[in-house]
Amino acid sequence: MKNQKRIRDYGVKIGTLKTGKRNAITDVTGVTVGHVTLSEGNMQTGVTAIKPHQSDVFHEKLIASSHVINGFGKTMGTIQLAELGVLETPIVLTNTLNVGTAANAIIDYMLENNEDIGSTTGTVNPVVGECNDMILNDVRGRFVKEEHVRRALDTTSEEFEEGAIGAGRGMLCYSLKGGIGSASRIVELTDASYTIGVLVLSNFGMLSDLTIQGKVIGKELKKQILQSLEEQDKGSIMIIVATDLPVSERQLNRILKRSVTGLSRTGSIITNGSGEIVIGFSTANKIPHYKPEKSLAIKTIHEQDIDEAFRAVGEATEEAVLNSLITAEAVVGRDGNSRPALKDLLEKFDLTL
Repeated sequence: MKNQKRIRDYGVKIGTLKTGKRNAITDVTGVTVGHVTLSEGNMQTGVTAIKPHQSDVFHEKLIASSHVINGFGKTMGTIQLAELGVLETPIVLTNTLNVGTAANAIIDYMLENNEDIGSTTGTVNPVVGECNDMILNDVRGRFVKEEHVRRALDTTSEEFEEGAIGAGRGMLCYSLKGGIGSASRIVELTDASYTIGVLVLSNFGMLSDLTIQGKVIGKELKKQILQSLEEQDKGSIMIIVATDLPVSERQLNRILKRSVTGLSRTGSIITNGSGEIVIGFSTANKIPHYKPEKSLAIKTIHEQDIDEAFRAVGEATEEAVLNSLITAEAVVGRDGNSRPALKDLLEKFDLTL
């Protein structure tokens, strides 16, 4: 997307399932993504916003779920999301110390568009995810402001950049430059075709573990570059899963759990200091905020069809992580700290994937 060279352009084909048109989370109809990037000196950070559909998500909620692979993370909104099983705001990703700022901006955005919130009906549950970008970004500066979050929300699109962009600007992945990556898969069932899309904010892993299609390319790279580049894995990854597959909250949660299969195929061992959080939603059923006269009829797939979704989310997660690496550019940030880009190292050392 946006004319960037992605992992498939290097001859790497992940899995067996077909991709969507864009091979991105926005292949799920109605989903859009927006970024604001802040990049100057010690300020290497930003915000990424995901809109789950283009109508009023507060009054037309979506079935949603979250899953904690490893809980070294500081998300907001997942407690209520898990209890009620619905999403009622856009999802915003940013750095760790700007979670509160992002939540405030989402709340203002929702209040402006819904006069009944906190007046004639209940309040609202903003959903925010984070990773710690303190190696390349002066995280104490808390550079992300509410206006940046609002701009990301107001400029979402089906086409968006990946890599060192938005919330991914200061993130690392396998000791290299990481950030935003996305991919999608088509699930073919007897009644119709459905899409599972994934967007990741990658900020985890040690170089020697990096694996692409079973090849431990990280070990080859480690031989070529300074040993000091490899840091102890204390990062995180946010995995956002969107689908138009008709599922219950329970079924969706089972699908989210399988994202770890794709994550591990890239080399992650889910270390102690890494926070792996998955948040997902389905656009297949709209849940009205106000109680209708009749009981709701919720469409779901049969349990025997769910294995294809398990495969799809694993493949899409794996490819999204690799896209976050291969599209990223090298960044020099806080105190001169830097991280190289995978694409530059492949060219420099004449390595193939």
